[in-house]
Amino acid sequence: MKRRIKNGKTKIESPPEDPQMPIPQTPEEQMSAIYRLTLSWTRQLERSRIAEYTELLNRPWRLIWLNLLSGTARGVGIAIGFTFFAATIIYVLQVLGALNLPIIGDYIADIVRIVQRQLELNTY
Repeated sequence: MKRRIKNGKTKIESPPEDPQMPIPQTPEEQMSAIYRLTLSWTRQLERSRIAEYTELLNRPWRLIWLNLLSGTARGVGIAIGFTFFAATIIYVLQVLGALNLPIIGDYIADIVRIVQRQLELNTY
């Protein structure tokens, strides 16, 4: 059922009937319709992989291991990405500082010097 709000009122509508699916009249047709509906639900559940998810929830150590592994991979990816991004920004700032722009060049040169000093002090 769908709810549609008109003029501040909630209206409940029945779903539109499918013109291809006639209303089952005999018990055999009703059972056939129920079978098709159940089969459709089964296929949708299989596509959603709910069984694998339920199995994973029943094995907490595997769930912890998978979350630890995915978190580590995500952290390494973020570190590599940020390092690349920061190096690109520093390179661009050095190029802009070398251009000796009137006002901006001094600020960029100061920022580059500060970053280079910090990199020299923090040796790991």
